[in-house]
Amino acid sequence: MKHGTLRSWFWVHKWTSLLCTLFLLLLCVTGLPLIFSEEIGHLTGSAVEPAPPSAGSKPLNVDDLVATANAKYPADVPLFFGWDPHSTGVYVNLGAEPSTPAPKMNTVVMDSHTARDMEAPQFNTGFMYVLLRLHTDLYGGLVGYLFLGVMGLLFVVSTVSGVVLYAPFMKKQPFGVFRTDRSRRLAWLDLHNLLGAASIVWVLTVGVTGAFNTIAGPLQSAWQADAVSAFAAKYEGRPLPSKLASVHQAIETAKAAEPGMRPAFVSWPGTGYSGDHHYGVFMSGTSPLTAQLYRPVLIDAASGRLTAQPKAPWYITALLLSQPLHFGNYGGLALKFIWALFDLLVIAILVSGVVLWLRKSGDTGRLERLKTAHGVEAVA
Repeated sequence: MKHGTLRSWFWVHKWTSLLCTLFLLLLCVTGLPLIFSEEIGHLTGSAVEPAPPSAGSKPLNVDDLVATANAKYPADVPLFFGWDPHSTGVYVNLGAEPSTPAPKMNTVVMDSHTARDMEAPQFNTGFMYVLLRLHTDLYGGLVGYLFLGVMGLLFVVSTVSGVVLYAPFMKKQPFGVFRTDRSRRLAWLDLHNLLGAASIVWVLTVGVTGAFNTIAGPLQSAWQADAVSAFAAKYEGRPLPSKLASVHQAIETAKAAEPGMRPAFVSWPGTGYSGDHHYGVFMSGTSPLTAQLYRPVLIDAASGRLTAQPKAPWYITALLLSQPLHFGNYGGLALKFIWALFDLLVIAILVSGVVLWLRKSGDTGRLERLKTAHGVEAVA
């Protein structure tokens, strides 16, 4: 490798690493307990454990469940209905008008077999919620999401540049070499390289999916608007439906249209998810991975007839698949432990990188030692 090229890669690796290290440490430290958020919720009692249904009982009609919830807030209108995939629990979101923002919605959680109230899990409070906000947006909303996405991309560039710099050295030494007999700084360098080589695939996977997830909101909103606008012209000028068809029947129609999938949630007209004239029945897969793949089925809210089944573009599918992949929560507890192990390895990589930088004696001296360690000759 030529001297100028080596210097350029060294500059890229140094500055991308320095710019993102502090935030990557924050993401790794907060991400570690988030991997086990479900298990922590059960241990601390913050996760609601519903009672098992009685033998032979069946879910009630969804229209009746919605009416029961609406009776608790008679001045509101239904906005969303959804199922808990791990229990018999269902939820109904209600608001003063269809465009009610999420923080102002009223939520009723009940047992789908008995319509009895269930204790609602608290998603927006507690220590785990604080960790989640720090991990996802630093309490900065969209700006925080995008900022952390840039940090994730810098980490990917730092990883790739590190591979380019140290690949020549790795070819000349046995894998896992750890030289403790020459200098402490060289031992830290070997540790940094070894941990980086051992975790490179995981780092690139989590780094890319994490950066991709930061633009989830804008991407999904853009796709929803595009999918709805494709057929909304047919309803232009029509008044909003004054009487809605059975939501239970709309769900049954969606099930028939998408066999092999299960309903995840339903949106009412005017909520922004399905236009002003349709129920949006969002179906999902049944496996741990495909459960994240939502496919909308649009049902005319006045007639109850099937209108459209918009197909998600590739980038939405990739986005939905990247979310469980990022936290390793699609392969059971064993995969979570593997994710946690690699998370700890990355923390060690970041710490060792900081130690190497603090032990520097000037850029020129460090570059010359790096060239000597790699056996690279300068080319004028």
